[in-house]
Amino acid sequence: MQWSLVIPLKPLALAKSRLADTAADALRPGLALAFAVDTVTAALACTAVRDVAVVTNDQLAGRELAALGARIVPDDPRAGLNAALAHAAAAVRATLPDSAVAALNADLPALRPPELARVLDAAAQFPRAFLPDAAAIGTTLLAVAPGQELLPAFGTDSRARHRASGATELRPTAVDSVRQDVDTGEDLRAALALGVGPRTAAAAARLLIPGQ
Repeated sequence: MQWSLVIPLKPLALAKSRLADTAADALRPGLALAFAVDTVTAALACTAVRDVAVVTNDQLAGRELAALGARIVPDDPRAGLNAALAHAAAAVRATLPDSAVAALNADLPALRPPELARVLDAAAQFPRAFLPDAAAIGTTLLAVAPGQELLPAFGTDSRARHRASGATELRPTAVDSVRQDVDTGEDLRAALALGVGPRTAAAAARLLIPGQ
């Protein structure tokens, strides 16, 4: 099964506020863009991925991610993360009505294409499935088969909310790079330990991160 991925990205100036203890205000937009660049690059290199749509209204990010080969979908609803994802999924299905669709976080800078392929192959066994994040509280990927609605419930305690909505929780092994999103300094250290993409490595080199 070939997948269309939808990746949400908020305006860079508003991104990654929880990294304030690790990155100064002036550095966080660049760090958020670096995460997205490495995530999209890895996603496009995944053999299970047919195409990637990034839903964002940030013009700089849109230009850079489009140059990588992603389709940019404007966040017309402007009503938060889940509305943006539902809108992007509908935009994908408007041109590829029979596509399997997966929502993927934009802050997976250690993402490995083979690990993403394993997760998507596991998701293909179910009508609707999700992968919990490394903290086992949130969600990094929500996938639906052709003909199924995405029904995203990202945000606080999204693991519990996706389970309650009837989505199957995926538990593949050796997919740490798909689970390690970055919201905090501790998350960033964990991603760096896994090995991040070149854009994030360059951005992180400008930070003073204890333990690195």
